[in-house]
Amino acid sequence: MLPRPLHIVLAALLGTVAGTACAQPAPGGLSQEQEPATPPELAPTPEGTPAAAPPELDIEPLEDPALPRIERALSDAAAGRMHAVPGDLASHPLYPWVEHAALVRDMTPADESRVLAFLQQYRGEAVAAETRRLWLAAMARHRAPASFLRAWDDTVTDTALRCAWLDARAQQGQLGKDWTREAQSIWTSSGRSLPDACDPVFDSLAAQGGLPDALRWQRLEMAAEKWEPGVMRSIARGFAGADRELGEDYAAFIAAPHARALQWPRTDRSRLIASHGLARLGKEDPDRAESMLPQYAQALGFTEDDRGRVLFQVALWTVASYLPGGAERLARVPASSYDDQLHEWRVREALSRSDWPAALAAIRLMGPEQRNDSRYQYFEARLAELTGDPATAQEKYRAAARKPEFHGFLAADRLDLPYALCPRGVEADEATRRAVEADPALQRALRLHRIGRHRWAVLEWSRAVEGFSDTGRHYAVAMAQANGWFDRAVFALRGEGENRLYGLRFPLHHDEVIRREAARNDIDPAWAAAEIRAESIFNPDARSPADARGLMQVLPSTGAAVARRIGYGWEGGQSLYDPETSIVLGTAYLRQMLDETGGKPYFAIAGYNAGPAPLARWRSQRPGMDADFWIETISYKETREYVARVLAFSVIYDWRLDGDALRLTDRMEGRTDGPRKEFRCPAGS
Repeated sequence: MLPRPLHIVLAALLGTVAGTACAQPAPGGLSQEQEPATPPELAPTPEGTPAAAPPELDIEPLEDPALPRIERALSDAAAGRMHAVPGDLASHPLYPWVEHAALVRDMTPADESRVLAFLQQYRGEAVAAETRRLWLAAMARHRAPASFLRAWDDTVTDTALRCAWLDARAQQGQLGKDWTREAQSIWTSSGRSLPDACDPVFDSLAAQGGLPDALRWQRLEMAAEKWEPGVMRSIARGFAGADRELGEDYAAFIAAPHARALQWPRTDRSRLIASHGLARLGKEDPDRAESMLPQYAQALGFTEDDRGRVLFQVALWTVASYLPGGAERLARVPASSYDDQLHEWRVREALSRSDWPAALAAIRLMGPEQRNDSRYQYFEARLAELTGDPATAQEKYRAAARKPEFHGFLAADRLDLPYALCPRGVEADEATRRAVEADPALQRALRLHRIGRHRWAVLEWSRAVEGFSDTGRHYAVAMAQANGWFDRAVFALRGEGENRLYGLRFPLHHDEVIRREAARNDIDPAWAAAEIRAESIFNPDARSPADARGLMQVLPSTGAAVARRIGYGWEGGQSLYDPETSIVLGTAYLRQMLDETGGKPYFAIAGYNAGPAPLARWRSQRPGMDADFWIETISYKETREYVARVLAFSVIYDWRLDGDALRLTDRMEGRTDGPRKEFRCPAGS
């Protein structure tokens, strides 16, 4: 078994189910090679204007020869080695962060005057907000309420710090109606566990009579809805007598349903708790939950909502695991309990059995917004075509093909239409450019990113862009990219109009190395670029919680194995942060995955994300299934979306690299010599 690459994701469905068997698809599905010729009703209709790439902006990267000295000063300040700063650095844009590094090294109440002076000097700037956050946390640890309160600012939203603020006020005797309201607001803010800093606040609240039983029951019900028996037990300890006993029994039922619940009072609260306990069991053991439901429903008088809550989970985790009986369990869920997720799984369950009429009917039970997503427009068309309704197929394919997304590209292939793309460029006028370029926070952000202080860079970036116009924000993203900071488009652009800024959303860097290594490994360079975009957004320093590193997020163990296989000099895991090394080893690993999956990129992409074991299971469960249906029925939510995303990104990067694209239908199947498609902006877009 090969080592698993990348951030190795959740081994999960929806995020969690693994290792369960899928139903074998029924015979009769058409492969791409076996499909009948496109009927006359689906003949192509050219429309729109060619999608040309907007001109690139001419932005000079930042030049700051003092940055190496600033890096050293920051390291010295953090280590306590900085006793005097060279005079010329005191005027540098990043000097406040050098002061910050020295100031926060070992904060005690004795530092208060220095800290307050610093906060006043840099009021409204990111460095002050970060210093305040660390100072408040330190004063809470030191139990120095007066120092804490003198530095407090109402803009602080962190729950732990707001609890520490209330605790400091309580220590200073500053209690009152506003204190009680704030503490009660935090108490009822979540059914999950709250920070430890809130415990003394809730103790004080209870001592002041501010935690009546009604508020305790309110939060206990919230915890039940989140399946948090530990939180419920903690809350129940605040009751007395029979209420405490009942509250603890409620918590025990959420943890493990028991027969004592059959004797609970027939109240809305008992029904809520019991239905959530059975729903939680439905996730872990659908058969047992389903068998237990009738007796509890009868004993406690379940409503349709209560029954639906349980039947929802029973059905969801049956079909998400592709266990037998999924269709029957889906049919037993009340319509009022369906949500978008269960509608999706009803479609997948039918697809997994190649039951085209049932899958089509499931799509048509969706709400208008979900049904009109390009994914379900495409599948409605595909299924209408398979069930003998070419007119509906044409209508739905055309609607989906107007969207530059995975399923939109597939729909365009079915009709032999150009791919839809309406690219925009950044349209900042000279005044906007000058204002953005001169913004002090943005200048600090770019410098901090350059020296690898990413957290601080993001803080400064956020302060800068919140004051920009939309056009100014676009230009700031372009400036960031010119300085090698490629992920800002992902976090700063939003909405359909800004999604058309393809030059920002799909950066292209190291393209010569990408082309060279793709050619060496006989893979599509657009695929390699798409993997980089999906994995690291072209950040060479990216590192995942699983220790995947670099542009292509390769694990050190994988990198060493691939380097050994291809005879590439391996210099340890740190070498994966080198862009060229990452691309060399990452593309070679893609080739290896492709060879091991019969030359099918969609299998290789799924294995690259989820690992070889889940891929082998999925392939064995649904052999011979068409690529589009196979991808849609992948059990793991992350992998299902990842495969579609990488393939769609490949189409965009093909356009960026060469101005047109290999058909996605061919790309999925590993056919590289098929016709290429042009891109057009559909009329009216």
